[in-house]
Amino acid sequence: MEGDSVTLESGVAELKEEDVVTWLFGPKKTQIAEVDTDAAISSTSDGDAVGFRNRLKLDNQTGSLTIMNTRIADSGVYQQTLSGKTKPTTLNFRVTVYAHLPVPAIIIRDCSSSSSSSVQNCSVLCSVVNVSAVSLSWYKGNSVLSSISVSDLSISLSLPLEVEYQDNNTYSCVINNTISNQTTHLDINTLCQPCPDSVRCCSTTEAVVRLVFSVLLSVATISVLVYDFRSNKAVPLQ
Repeated sequence: MEGDSVTLESGVAELKEEDVVTWLFGPKKTQIAEVDTDAAISSTSDGDAVGFRNRLKLDNQTGSLTIMNTRIADSGVYQQTLSGKTKPTTLNFRVTVYAHLPVPAIIIRDCSSSSSSSVQNCSVLCSVVNVSAVSLSWYKGNSVLSSISVSDLSISLSLPLEVEYQDNNTYSCVINNTISNQTTHLDINTLCQPCPDSVRCCSTTEAVVRLVFSVLLSVATISVLVYDFRSNKAVPLQ
C-alpha cells in the first residue's frame, strides 16, 4: 500500500570481499543504489534524481534494498546485479504500489411501485471516484449480485441496485484491489423511504416514457384541431 515500506532481498546472507551490488530501476534501468565492499562504499544518492530522495536504505551486509514511504510512482521493475569473484548474477523484482481505497458512497436514485401489485422498490447507486485497478461489487449476504472493474485508468465507477422496501436481506457495496478492500453496508430502513400513498412514484425509465407519450398526445391533438379549422374554412358560403 502507498506509504508502506518494502524490502527487496538480495538473496545472500553476507557479501564477500570484492562483491558489488548494483540496484537499477525502471525501463531505462536507472541506477539508484550501490554497495561496493572492496571500496567500502554504500550509496543511495543516485536514486535522488528519480524521486527516491531520503527513501532508500541499503543493507551493507546483504545488499538488500528497502524502499520507505512508497509512492504510486515507485511501481515498476527493480534489477539487482551482484558481481565479484564469482560469476555475476541478476535478480528482477516487480513492485506494484496500490493507492488507499476510498469508502464507497451509497445514494438513493428513486422509488418505484408496480401497477399490478403493492410492491414498492428502492433504487440506489453505489459509487467511488478517482480509482484504478479495482473492482466495485454489490453483495447480497456473501453472494455477488453484480460487479464492474477498471484497469489502469483513474476514473469514477458507479453500480446501481434495486431492492424492495420490505427486504430483510443484507446488502453491501465493496471496492477491492489485489491487497485490500473497503465496504459500505446498505441500510434499507434509513436510506429508502416508502413512496407516499397519495403520490404515484415512478422509476426514471417510466417517467421518460410518460413524458414522451404526453408530448405525442399533445401534438396529435393540435394537428386534429388545425385540420378541422382548415376544413371548415374551405367550405363555400351558400
